[in-house]
Amino acid sequence: MSQPYDYTLAELMVTAASDAWRGDGEILASGIGVIPRLGASLAKLTHTPELLMTDSEAFLVEEPVPLGPRGDFEPRYSGYMGFERVFECVWGGRRHVMIGPTQIDRFGQTNLSVVGDYAKPKAAMLGVRGLPGNSINHASSMLVPSHSTRVFVAGEVDMVSGVGYNPARWGEGMRQDYVDLRRIVTDLCVMDFGGADHAVRVISLHPGVTREQVAGATGFPLEFLADTPVTRAPTPDELAIIRRLDPHEMRAQQIKGNPPANRAEL
Repeated sequence: MSQPYDYTLAELMVTAASDAWRGDGEILASGIGVIPRLGASLAKLTHTPELLMTDSEAFLVEEPVPLGPRGDFEPRYSGYMGFERVFECVWGGRRHVMIGPTQIDRFGQTNLSVVGDYAKPKAAMLGVRGLPGNSINHASSMLVPSHSTRVFVAGEVDMVSGVGYNPARWGEGMRQDYVDLRRIVTDLCVMDFGGADHAVRVISLHPGVTREQVAGATGFPLEFLADTPVTRAPTPDELAIIRRLDPHEMRAQQIKGNPPANRAEL
């Protein structure tokens, strides 16, 4: 018999995403996309209130701004945070971002530029944008809404847009300590980079998910934390905050095509 839960898969992922910022202190928390943004907001309102957060425009806010139409919500501004100051945080290492790459390989190299051969790609996306600099200047985590071998690829990503821990890419004397990859949150599990040579490692499995499921949806050999625990459930207080910050339930739209998503039973 399946166990009933009072939260959705999307809400579980928001909570797991929030834990990526746990204990970071006074740095800029940037969540790119619905679930990462809600995760950063949840972190600021619960376990790590020192986090800095913007209104996604030009001001720091003490209370994260809800997603979608705001109704009568009035942001509480606490200071100016234009792009010049944002880049100061980026270049100075005072930022932790969570992004959604198109591809990730075993050592955390990421791709959000092209799929296929660079000279004649099957698909072209955003381009590398700021990812090369971001991945060596400050902490980075990742969100994967649909865990599959299309995202977690065998070998290297088709184009290395973001720096990782691949030993073959690091020459003698290169400063590897600038790379700080933290967490990957997917719809099946939570990962870190605690494996051999900083390889991807599974540190928790979502309720009802097995090691075999995760391994089968990953294109490279996976390491697992010994006695891999179940991903922690959101508390009632955390659920209330998530639902208040996302009154239009935009979080559910980011999780598609997976049977456990947004159901009363996982």
